[in-house]
Amino acid sequence: MTVIGRSDRIGNRRIAIAIAGLLSFAQLTAAADLEPKTVQGFDHYVQLAQAQIDSQLATHEAFLWIDRLPQDRRAVALGQLRRGQVVIEHLDLNAADNPGEPTKPILVPDGFIHHWIGTVFIPRATLAETLALEQDYDHHQEYFRPDVIESKTLRRDGNDFTIVLRLSKKKVITTVLDTEHEVHYQIVDPMHAWSWSRTTRIQEVDNAGEADERLEPVGHDRGFLWRMNTYWRFEERDGGTYVECQSISLTRDIPTGLGWLIGPYLTSVPRESLTFTLARTRGAVQRRIAP
Repeated sequence: MTVIGRSDRIGNRRIAIAIAGLLSFAQLTAAADLEPKTVQGFDHYVQLAQAQIDSQLATHEAFLWIDRLPQDRRAVALGQLRRGQVVIEHLDLNAADNPGEPTKPILVPDGFIHHWIGTVFIPRATLAETLALEQDYDHHQEYFRPDVIESKTLRRDGNDFTIVLRLSKKKVITTVLDTEHEVHYQIVDPMHAWSWSRTTRIQEVDNAGEADERLEPVGHDRGFLWRMNTYWRFEERDGGTYVECQSISLTRDIPTGLGWLIGPYLTSVPRESLTFTLARTRGAVQRRIAP
């Protein structure tokens, strides 16, 4: 009879977890197709989120998300912002399809929606100085490297932009994406502005930077980013400018039974990317306005 000790059982369990991890990432890195039903689910979610955003802007009440927080949470958030931190929170939008129906989760078959909102405070910065950096898309590769490795403005018509960004994210595996975005800015008054951005093309890049580099077909790749909308608000007050970004992105769904392993990977990247973007915005503006 063979006796298996506790250390052996722990070792076997670790081996099993490692094997499961390898198999899971192999499954995650296999190509997936973006189906019409997935796009429809995401579009429905975005429509409801957009209606909520438009309603907030129309009321002319609290302009920023942090100002709609309960008083105690708002005080904590403002303290964190004054210390240079990024305040970020996960959002989960539920809505009824028709008036009078009970609220229910919005389904996105074979997809996963990541919805985050974050804020940063840039001391001494004016609204104009902050917007100047935001709209300087030809140099975003300098401000937001390594997440942005190439950036360019294709067209500008007043407050409307068409831009291209090559994005890179390394977390266990490296993903490089060529993306095109439509961006619109609205100047409300000398102290307030808002903008939105939406992707019009996302293609994963294989062997990026190599002689055999190639683009995957749109909607047929590993599914790390299929759609992304961002909604920004800028308010100059308290001796600086607050920058808020609400991000809604779409990735492939988490394979059944692998949420415990793959879930943290897929869900952490959008949060980390938004935190990184806001922190880098703060730093880049401060460097530009430094005496």
